[in-house]
Amino acid sequence: MNLAGFVPLSLCDYPGRVAAVVFTQGCNFRCPWCHNGHLLPMASDPATRVDEARVMAVLSERCTRLGGVVVTGGEPTLQADLPRFLKRLKTLGLDVKLDTNGSHPDVLRRLLQERLVDYVAMDMKAPWDKYATLTGVACDVAAMQASLRLIVTSGVSHAFRTTRVDPLLSAQDYARLADQVPEGSLHTWQLFRPAYSQDPALRAAAALAGASQPHAPA
Repeated sequence: MNLAGFVPLSLCDYPGRVAAVVFTQGCNFRCPWCHNGHLLPMASDPATRVDEARVMAVLSERCTRLGGVVVTGGEPTLQADLPRFLKRLKTLGLDVKLDTNGSHPDVLRRLLQERLVDYVAMDMKAPWDKYATLTGVACDVAAMQASLRLIVTSGVSHAFRTTRVDPLLSAQDYARLADQVPEGSLHTWQLFRPAYSQDPALRAAAALAGASQPHAPA
């Protein structure tokens, strides 16, 4: 596995669980608001690459104190070794939460069929007709829709997540997006952090807005 980060303990990434978090290298989207730019290239920096053996050693040591492992990215489903890696996690008795953008339903289908994931969180970037704008690429919307259906019908715990990028999405867009969420599925809105955006224009707009805010008297 091409791993780019490892957090041995997290209380907020796996709902209701104490978990470790593993970050995979590489993403097929180029969302202008992304704040994890270092994870986008498929080729990792040798200086920051995380050794899988070290991760497994730490998890083996702590497995009785952890409730699960979150595999996030980047986009984990780009990793050819993902099923093998998840099987290693399951042999430790750890539940697995997968964070995905939903662009590879074929991979997701295999993981669900082999019961390698216990929770799936899928990003829902925008109304379907605005996906190219919010992902920065000409993406296959039908693939995301297929992943959504797989998740909802799998019986696995799941959630859909959206970052509220106000410069790129309107109130009408948010309403249309909410209509895309399957009935009965959890949907959460995430904070947009413009200071770390990939698009310099979003960073500049945030800086300008901050500069225009009145300051409290000393």
